[in-house]
Amino acid sequence: MKNLPSASDFQAMLLRIVTAMGRLQKQLILLAVDLALIPAAFVLALTVDAEGAGLSLFVSRPVELWGLIVLMTGVGALFSHLLDLHRVQLKAYEQQAVLRTVIFALLVGFASALVQPLLFARMLPATTSVIFTMALMIMSVTARFAMRNLLIDLYRRGGGRRKRVLIYGAGQTGVQLASALKTDDALEPVAFVDDNPTLQKMMVAGLPVHAPVRLEALVKELEVDRMVIAMPSLSRPKQAQLTRRLQGLGVEVRTLPSFSVLLEDAGELKDRLQPVDPVAYLGRRGLERDMEGMHVLYEGKSVMVSGAGGSIGSELCRQVLSCGPRRLVLYELSELALYQVERELIDLAPAGVEVVAVLGSVTDEDTVTRTMALHEVEIVLHAAAYKHVPMVERNPLSGLMNNVIGTRTLAEAALARGVSHFVLISTDKAVRPTNIMGASKRLAELVIQDLATRSGSTRFSMVRFGNVLGSSGSVIPLFEEQIGRGGPVTVTHREVTRYFMTIGEAARLVLIAGSFTEGGDVFVLDMGKPIPIMKLARDMIEASGYSVRDEETPDGDIEIRITGLRPGEKLHEELLIGAQMLGTHHPKILRALEGHLSQIEVATALKALRGAIETGDAEAAREAVRRWVDGYTPFEETLADEAGL
Repeated sequence: MKNLPSASDFQAMLLRIVTAMGRLQKQLILLAVDLALIPAAFVLALTVDAEGAGLSLFVSRPVELWGLIVLMTGVGALFSHLLDLHRVQLKAYEQQAVLRTVIFALLVGFASALVQPLLFARMLPATTSVIFTMALMIMSVTARFAMRNLLIDLYRRGGGRRKRVLIYGAGQTGVQLASALKTDDALEPVAFVDDNPTLQKMMVAGLPVHAPVRLEALVKELEVDRMVIAMPSLSRPKQAQLTRRLQGLGVEVRTLPSFSVLLEDAGELKDRLQPVDPVAYLGRRGLERDMEGMHVLYEGKSVMVSGAGGSIGSELCRQVLSCGPRRLVLYELSELALYQVERELIDLAPAGVEVVAVLGSVTDEDTVTRTMALHEVEIVLHAAAYKHVPMVERNPLSGLMNNVIGTRTLAEAALARGVSHFVLISTDKAVRPTNIMGASKRLAELVIQDLATRSGSTRFSMVRFGNVLGSSGSVIPLFEEQIGRGGPVTVTHREVTRYFMTIGEAARLVLIAGSFTEGGDVFVLDMGKPIPIMKLARDMIEASGYSVRDEETPDGDIEIRITGLRPGEKLHEELLIGAQMLGTHHPKILRALEGHLSQIEVATALKALRGAIETGDAEAAREAVRRWVDGYTPFEETLADEAGL
C-alpha cells in the first residue's frame, strides 16, 4: 500500500498551485467565491426565516426561485466588478477592503429586496432580504479572511522560518510597525521593549512589553533575529549610542523613522532634510557669485564636453546651457551616466539649444573626429579622466591610456577641426606628483602645452583644480556615508591637508579660463589656505549632531580612525610647479608661468608610453613617467625619504 501524502506535502502542493497562477486566474477565483456565496446565503436566509419551509419553493416554484438566484448572481457580478472587489489582494485585505465587501453585500441585498416581490408576491417573508444581506456580508468577509490566513500560512511555511523581530519602543511608530508586520511573509514581531514603566508588563498591539534590563535574556528566550528601534523622537546621537549597545547582543539592529515623516508630502519632507552645504567647510567665502561675464564666449556656439556624465562634466554642461550655446555635445564613456545627464539637460535646455548625447571614449580617434565634424564643434571642455588615486595606482596602464593618450587624441582632433578653444581640466596632484594619476595629468598638461606652441587657430589652456567638494569619490560624500553608518570616520593621516573648491567654482573657473586664455596657459583659483582633513572630519561629525569619540571624550558618538596614507598619496598638495604667477582680469584667478617639453621630447615620451601600454609593461610605463615628468617621486621613495632611508 502506497504512503498517503503528509500534511506538509499537501501544503507544498497547494503553494505550488498558488504561485503558478497568474493574476487573472486569482481574480477569477475570488470572483467565483463571491458569486458562489450568493445562492448559499439565499438558501440560508430561506431556511432561517421560514424555519425551513421556504426550501419547499424549490419544488413548488423552481423557475421563479432559480431565476431569482441567477439574477442575484448576475447582479453580484456587476457590483463586484464596479467595486473592484476581485482585484483586492488577499494579503492586503484589511479595513478598506472589508468596507467594500459590506457595500457589495448591501447592494446585492437591496437588489434582492426590490426583485423578490415581483417574482413571489407575498409568499416570502419581508425579512428574508434582510437575513440574506446579513448572511452574505458575514460569509463574504469570513471567506476572504479565511483565504487570506490560509495564503499567508502557505507562504510562511513554504518560505521557511520568519525572522523574529523585537521592537524597541511601544509608542505610535512601534505599534504601527507591529501591525504592518503581522501579515509579513519574512518578519514576525515577537515583543516590545520600552523604557516607560507604565507600559511594561502590558499587552500592546497583541504583544507583551518588557523592560530594557531584560534585553539580553529576551534575545535568547524569544530567539530574536532583528531589533528595530522605533523611537523617532530620540535624538540622533542617542539613537547611535542605543544602536551600538544593541549591536553588542549579536542581532541585526535597524532604526525606523516615524511613519508620519515617511508619508509626508515631498515638499514638507524636503524641508526637514538638511543637506550638507560644502561651502560651510571651505573656511572662506565661495566665489561662484564673483565669476561673471563668461557668457559671451559660449553664446551661439557648438560646445563639446568630454566626461559629461561625471560630477565636474555634468556641472560644466549646466553652466554652459546658461550661456545660451547653439548646441551642447555630451561625450561620455559610461552609458548610464550619459543617459542620466542627457535626460536632465534636455529638461533644462532653453528653447533653441540642441543637446546631443554621444557614447564613446576619448581614446577612440575615429569616434572623436566624427563627432566633432558631424556636430560642428567649436569649443571643447575636456573633463574625461580617471581621477581616483589608489585605483589608478593599481591600474597604471589604463590610467595613462585614458588620461594621457585620450587627451592627445581629443586635442589633436580639436586642432585638426580648427576649434577656437580647448580647455583641459587638470589637478593639483599634477604638481610634483607622487602617484600615477597625478603624473598622468601632468603629462596631459605637457601634451596640451606642446600643441599650444604649434597652434595657429586653437587656443589651448589648462585649469588646475584642488579637491572638489561633493564630487564623486571626494571626501565629503565619504564622510557623510561613514557618519550615517555611525562611524568610524577614516582619515589617512593626522597632518594631511587639502585645497578645496566647490563644484560651482570649478565649473565657472573652466568657463572663465576659456575666455582669458592666450594659449598654453595654466589657470589656478586662489583657494586660500589648505584645510586640515582632521578638522573637516570633526566639523562634519559635530554638524550632524554627534560628538567625536576620542581619549578626551570616550563616551562620544563617532570615532575618527587614522588609516595611514594610501599608495601615491601626499600629506600636502601644491598648486604651482614654479613660483611665477601672473594676474588675470579676475582677482581670484591666477595664471601660472611654467616650463614645458619641446615637441620632440613630447613625441618621444608618448612613443615610449604607447609602447609600454601596447606590450602591457607597467614598469616600462612607470619608467617613462619618471623620465619625462619633472618632480615625479613614487610613493615608496617618498616614504623612504621621510624615514631617512
